Amino acid sequence: MAGETARRRQEVLRAIVADYIASQEPVGSKALLERHHLPVSSATIRNDMTVLESEGYIVQEHASSGRVPTEKGYRRFVDDLHDIKPLSRAERHAIMTFLNDGVDLEDVLRRSVQLLSQLTRQAAIVQLPTLTVSRVKHCEVVSLSPVRLLLVLITDTGRVDQRNVELDAPLDTEEVHRVRDMLNSALVGKSLNDASSSLADVVNNAPEELRTALISACTVLIETLVEQPSDRIILAGASNLTRGARNLPSGLPMVIQALEEQVVVLKLLANVRDPGDVTVLIGEENKTERLHGASVVTTAYGAGDAALGGMGVVGPTFMDYTGTIAKVSAVARYVSQVLAGE
Repeated sequence: MAGETARRRQEVLRAIVADYIASQEPVGSKALLERHHLPVSSATIRNDMTVLESEGYIVQEHASSGRVPTEKGYRRFVDDLHDIKPLSRAERHAIMTFLNDGVDLEDVLRRSVQLLSQLTRQAAIVQLPTLTVSRVKHCEVVSLSPVRLLLVLITDTGRVDQRNVELDAPLDTEEVHRVRDMLNSALVGKSLNDASSSLADVVNNAPEELRTALISACTVLIETLVEQPSDRIILAGASNLTRGARNLPSGLPMVIQALEEQVVVLKLLANVRDPGDVTVLIGEENKTERLHGASVVTTAYGAGDAALGGMGVVGPTFMDYTGTIAKVSAVARYVSQVLAGE
């Protein structure tokens, strides 16, 4: 009997959360009975709601109103999700078609956050592949002036980073090509961390006429790409958060401001390490105080089992968790397939 009571109360909580997500209006016992056809009396439902409230899963904001889920209630709801409804065939086809039209990796990822923000009607974020897991495919050296070079670093994940190098003395076209060849001999096929020692060897073995230029170029590469790799973030759909502005306890401006700070977003995307895993942080589970009024659903995309970066959705705590988890997971999976050439 105790087991039946616990299961019924779990169903009541699930129904309250689902109804509140759909309406953002407090949920009463009469409405629950009418909408969900629960095989018990209204008095039993009211008693269950009283118990759920005493346990901290729901709260009655006003004496005459229905109940509203708490963060603990949302967490229980998410933890009890076992079967996430897959996307429809039409939705899957639309996602793949849109992503397959991307011209390069950054375009594919930009399309992925546009899709996520449209599908979930929340703010979507994605991280470009981290340089720590990328290997250098090529380093192009372009002469912007006799005393300024542009280094264009291209990785095997399709990421492109550019850095300017100021020279103490001018280089002619042939010398620029020699610098390029020597840098590529040290960089190609290596991760940036592994390439740092090779860059040091380039400087040590540099011909006298190119030594100063190579010192400048290698210093820029090591200091800005190896020691301080820049992780780039793409954000889409932040304006969608205005739909729930009145319901965000910490206030809409605080949430949007937090999303504009790269370090905050990177911390959010660092929660999931493996493609296929989805993390849900609700309210105060977020370490950043300005996100205490929001929920965050994140996962990783990658090649095979290796994660290249993270992506996810940020929205109010009353977001549609079931649909959001399914859509974040699906888009990440299809991004991985596109990157793998499938």
